[in-house]
Amino acid sequence: MNYRHSFHAGNFADVLKHVVLMRILEYLKLKDKAFRVIDTHAGVGLYDLEGERAARTGEWLGGIGRLRESTLPDAVRALIAPYLEAVSDLNEGDRLRYYPGSPMIVRQLLRRQDRLTAIELHPEDARDLAANFAGDHQVRVIELDGWLALGAHLPPKEKRGLVLVDPPFEQLGEFARMIEGLKKAHRRWPGGIYALWYPIKDRPAVAAFEQELRELGILKILAIRQEVRPPSAEPRLDGSGMIVVNPPYTLAAELKTIMPALQKALAEAPAARWSLEWLSTEATAA
Repeated sequence: MNYRHSFHAGNFADVLKHVVLMRILEYLKLKDKAFRVIDTHAGVGLYDLEGERAARTGEWLGGIGRLRESTLPDAVRALIAPYLEAVSDLNEGDRLRYYPGSPMIVRQLLRRQDRLTAIELHPEDARDLAANFAGDHQVRVIELDGWLALGAHLPPKEKRGLVLVDPPFEQLGEFARMIEGLKKAHRRWPGGIYALWYPIKDRPAVAAFEQELRELGILKILAIRQEVRPPSAEPRLDGSGMIVVNPPYTLAAELKTIMPALQKALAEAPAARWSLEWLSTEATAA
């Protein structure tokens, strides 16, 4: 389906992904102990919404553009404030030109003791990613197949942190790679937090993916789904989801507050919907 980040920066799927990412990081920051974030498919880190690729699709207008113009309940605005500030810090005044990818959002939220490993396979994107973090001692950029990082780079020396898996879905078999990658990573680092993004386009494939996750025997798997429109007649990105393994105990309750407001802000049709579902808990896995 070609989901190369630069074409879709700031769209509704990015909003969901980055809100979830931000809430996980804010939880990790509650303890003084250092943590590491490993971003396996990092992209370039920063996107020009007036650039050729983002301007061609204009998807950000229905995502971060719409969210910034929305009237949000105070409780929701407080919860997503670090995300909105990460976006605003890159722009002047009310003009929205630049949008941070996952590694840039992570970097803006890190404390002095925390670290980021940003991994990108595409040579051009890897060069741009390295340039965006040149001289930053808290960020390590690696040109590598992100799926390999789920073995070679785990567990991190901090023994605490998050692995973000956000593949572009340019090739067939990404759901299968996610399952195998998670199995390998969880064996090496069972206590880590894992956040896996996926598109909601091929619904039978999504259902099969989630069923395989249920059968892994891993404790504490939360599925977060957001659909901005009902199923399209032709294959189309109608929504996206996040799988979070070992989620912070605060995350589900926070999302129950946040998600209705995101749906109201980002919905493109009355039938838009969101859901939270535990695919595995300690009780079901036992």
